[in-house]
Amino acid sequence: MTQPQTDEHVAYIRSTIDPDTRKAACLLRWGPVETLLTPEVTLNTARDLMAAAAHAEADIAFLAYCREQIKVDLRTAGLMLRDIRARRPAPSGKTALRIQAVAGARTGQALVHIGRGSMKGELAPDEAREMAGHWTEAAMAAQIDVRLRYVLADFSHVLTPGDIEQIFAKLQGLQR
Repeated sequence: MTQPQTDEHVAYIRSTIDPDTRKAACLLRWGPVETLLTPEVTLNTARDLMAAAAHAEADIAFLAYCREQIKVDLRTAGLMLRDIRARRPAPSGKTALRIQAVAGARTGQALVHIGRGSMKGELAPDEAREMAGHWTEAAMAAQIDVRLRYVLADFSHVLTPGDIEQIFAKLQGLQR
């Protein structure tokens, strides 16, 4: 994120399982926020982070073109951009974060604003893409982990539930 990095300002995501359903899940930790997400919601969030990064950069390019090439004043360019944004297809599916592409007309900076509950953050487009990659990895790992747990349970004559948990604790340690 573009603001100073502290644990409170970083949204962490990792694969896990839902303890109630034993289904694949991802754990989001961000400041006081801690919630379980389905892999589908996690992947939708990653998709929207990628899209917001691209939209923010395209919006900055559009504003620069309006200013430099066709000499449109900032107010008019902003109104045109608002109309263009309204014509973009809205993403579908539930996401874990509020995500918004931001074009700093005066600063020329493309940004992605994110939020959940009281937590808010600001990412450069490349940071949003990197975050999307982590979210995609966590969703895929969660789905693989559930399948692996299922297979390991077949070896109950060799592995105890505690052994399986130790294996996953070590695997999750490698994700960091």
